[in-house]
Amino acid sequence: MSKILSPFVKAVLLAGFMGFLMSFLVNYFVIPVPNSPIDNALGNGISGFMGGFMGLIMYKITEAKSVN
Repeated sequence: MSKILSPFVKAVLLAGFMGFLMSFLVNYFVIPVPNSPIDNALGNGISGFMGGFMGLIMYKITEAKSVN
C-alpha cells in the first residue's frame, strides 16, 4: 500500500469502529426508540456526524504521527 494511502486507511478503519461504538452507545442509552421518522432521521444524522468527525480526528492524528 502506498505511503499516502496507508495512514488514511488505518484512520478510516479506526474511526469507523469508534464512530460505530459511540453511535451504538448514544442510540442505546441516551436516545430512546424513535417515535417518528423525524426522530429516527435525527438520530441517524447525529450518528453520521459523529462517525465523520471521528474520521477527521483520527486521520489528523495518524497524519501527525507519520510526519514526525
